[in-house]
This record gives sequence, structure tokens and C-alpha cells, in this order.
Amino acid sequence: MTENKVQTIDRTVAILDSFTLDAPALGVREVARRTNLSSSTVGRMMAYMKEKGILNQDPDTQTYMMGSKVLAWAGIYTLTSDIRTVALPVMVHLQEQTRETISLYVLEGNERVCVERFESPETVRIVARVGRRIPLYAGSAGKVFLAFMPEHRREMIFKDLELIPMTEQTITDLDALRKNLLRIREKGFAVSRGEWIIDAAGVAAPIFNQHGEITAAITISGPIQRFTQAKISEIASLLLKESKQISFELGYYPR
Repeated sequence: MTENKVQTIDRTVAILDSFTLDAPALGVREVARRTNLSSSTVGRMMAYMKEKGILNQDPDTQTYMMGSKVLAWAGIYTLTSDIRTVALPVMVHLQEQTRETISLYVLEGNERVCVERFESPETVRIVARVGRRIPLYAGSAGKVFLAFMPEHRREMIFKDLELIPMTEQTITDLDALRKNLLRIREKGFAVSRGEWIIDAAGVAAPIFNQHGEITAAITISGPIQRFTQAKISEIASLLLKESKQISFELGYYPR
């Protein structure tokens, strides 16, 4: 592949990465600012992506947003995701038993991403948006990934990790985080209370693949007032049982 083609791909990805859940519609100038590309280059590339169905454009505001082709790609990803397919019936079962929000996360880079969720039927509940990216150091699912990933991978993340507080309960001391991860490895699950949403609590367990590597995390979350210590213990026992079942179906057999 020529250098020009690689550069075009890099720019295309940078433009698409500019769109977020908080900024789903953007103008050419804003995308240019976010990508450090010229407005003329961004305008030309976004117009081409509009022709291909990758982007749509609002005729009134002239802002762009994701197009239908992205949804088609997402559907293909969903259909080919073994983890999601295997986890879905387990997630339904967990929600029926707990009536809390059930979420499935995978690791992407140094963040976790929600790829599936079932919202609690309760009036007061925690909503985990599919596609949302969250730092690994805050919340039960992120800490599960850190606790059970290979040590060298964890240390690479810690090397450049900035522990920015998301709430007053976020762990911002690396030594304290290391101690917390050690307890998680010993217990087999993680608990968080108000670490990335102040009024939310969660319990998470790891899902392993056939190679014994953590490949996903499944969580049960809800309002902090409902997550008493007794309920956390009950949820953790249930979650460990079900997460192990998913791991087994993915080919994981512990020694």
C-alpha cells in the first residue's frame, strides 16, 4: 500500500473518530479543528463519504452525522461477535433474576466499550449506553479488565495512565489502585460504588476465551442505595456462576 493511501485511511479514521455520543453532529470546521487537518481537506473527504453513505448531512445546518453504511457495518460486527451471541441469553437471565441493568464490555485500546446492555425495568435505574467508552481505572468492569489482563499489558497501561477523577469516589492513587486490583484477583470479581457515576454501584466479573485470556466483562449495575452489602454478595455469587458459563461456552477450561 502506498504512503498516500495509508495517509488517506488515517485521515478517514480520524474524521470518523471525531464523532462521539456527546457530539453526534459536527460541521466541517469543528472536525478540522479536532483532527488538525485543513478545512478544505476535511470538506472534500466528508463530501465523498456522504456520497458513499458513510456520512449524512443535515440540509439546514450543513452538519454531518454517521450514515446508514456505518449501521450496516455495526450489524455485521454484532452478528460475528461470538461473545455477544453467547452472552445474550445469560444477560436476559441475569436481568430477570436481579431486575438491574446488565452490561457487556469489551476492551478497545486502553478503554472499555459497552457492546450490549439490558436496562433495568425499575423506574430508578442506571443506563449504560452501547458504544460508550470508559477509562479502565473507574468502575467495576474496567477494574476487572486491569486485574485479569497479563501483567506486562497492565504495566504498559499504567506507564502513561493519568488517574483523572470522574467523581469524588474515583481511585486516583496508583498504589491504591494496585491494592484494589489484587483484591479483585483474589475474589474473582470487582465492585464499585460511585466511581464513574456518583449514584451508581456495580459488580463485574471477567469472561475468558479458550486461551485463558480475559476477553470481556459482564456487569450488574444499579442505584447505589439498592446495592447493600448483602445484595452485592448475592449478585457477585450469581454473576460469577453465569460469567463462568459464558467462558466455558467460549472454550475456556481452567486448570
